[in-house]
Amino acid sequence: MKQVPVQKRYTFAAVFTKYYFFKIKSMITKKSMMKQMMTLICSATLAACGNAPSVQPQSEYQVMNISTSDKELQTTYSAAIRGRQDIDIYPQVSGILTRLCVEEGQAVHRGQLLFIIDQVPYLAALRTAEANVEAARAGVATSQLTYDSKQELYAQKIISEFDLKTSYNSLLSAKAQLAQAEAQRVNAANNLSYTEVKSPADGVVGTLPYRVGTLVSATLPKPLTTVSDNSNMYVYFSMTENQLLDLTRRYSSKEKALAEMPTIMLQLNDRSVYPQEGKIETISGVIDASTGTVSLRAVFPNKEELLTSGGSGNVVIPVRKENCIVVPQAATYEVQDKVFIYKVVDGKAQSAPAQVTRVNGGKEYIVESGLSVGGVIVVEGVGLLREGTPIQVKSEK
Repeated sequence: MKQVPVQKRYTFAAVFTKYYFFKIKSMITKKSMMKQMMTLICSATLAACGNAPSVQPQSEYQVMNISTSDKELQTTYSAAIRGRQDIDIYPQVSGILTRLCVEEGQAVHRGQLLFIIDQVPYLAALRTAEANVEAARAGVATSQLTYDSKQELYAQKIISEFDLKTSYNSLLSAKAQLAQAEAQRVNAANNLSYTEVKSPADGVVGTLPYRVGTLVSATLPKPLTTVSDNSNMYVYFSMTENQLLDLTRRYSSKEKALAEMPTIMLQLNDRSVYPQEGKIETISGVIDASTGTVSLRAVFPNKEELLTSGGSGNVVIPVRKENCIVVPQAATYEVQDKVFIYKVVDGKAQSAPAQVTRVNGGKEYIVESGLSVGGVIVVEGVGLLREGTPIQVKSEK
């Protein structure tokens, strides 16, 4: 087989490489041209689109014309419900609890027997005290006879005055011993009576943490039970210092406020309204330094026993405002604890600070300053607005 010279082989390889180089270059050139054409087409399309007018939808906002009105508002305060009397029952003597005479939740009357503590040692102590009283009485009688006899002997000058006074002093000592014995008897009788624990008032029995056989004393960590007088219920709630000042100024004094304030309502824990109205009875004269609030107490009748001591709810107080500006909460927004409202000025949104009082659980605000009658504010979509946003009034349907 005839071999090709090396120089010729290299020449053939060079020709082959040069051929494919021009082939690839041609393909790249075609792609570049196509790319340029596509670029021109896209540019023309964009230019055509740019010449067309853009349509941007403008948002509509609900507005409100500012005016004054007389309105009865409702202010809500968190409240705690307590019985008129919640009396903790503690034993006054120590001993074994021998009998429970009531059940939990039972209605009891004043003087009704609740518990009995082991009476045996206290009965024995009473009998001992009574015996000591009888012995002391006998001693007094004997000393009296001796003194009477000494008086006759002294009258006959048989004994000296010293003997007479000595017998008299013995009589005084016997009477003192009798008084001491009688005091001990009274104490023993009281201790025996304390073994029968009775209800100090009408009410309802609470829990019974101790059972028969428990050793009880006056130093128990928990009471034997609690008797709650639920005929009328006390409802406690708090006002801030500013709210109290407003209340006092409105009625000129706290005494007039208590006398002239309207009846209030009670919203129970299940959001239902208690069927009977209550009356505020007291306002505390001291502001709690830790909370900045003052405590108030209202009384509600509880004939149907629907209210239970220890419950919770909300006190609803009606407040009548005259010639006031009221705006919904949705018309405001807060920045660093300051309230702002968007006014509509020359068709654009303009933010303005406002001083407000929260009412109706925060659903509405009474504007004290920052708005004037005749103005227009935005009441919808406030959170999406910015200063200078064009405002198009939403048409009413």
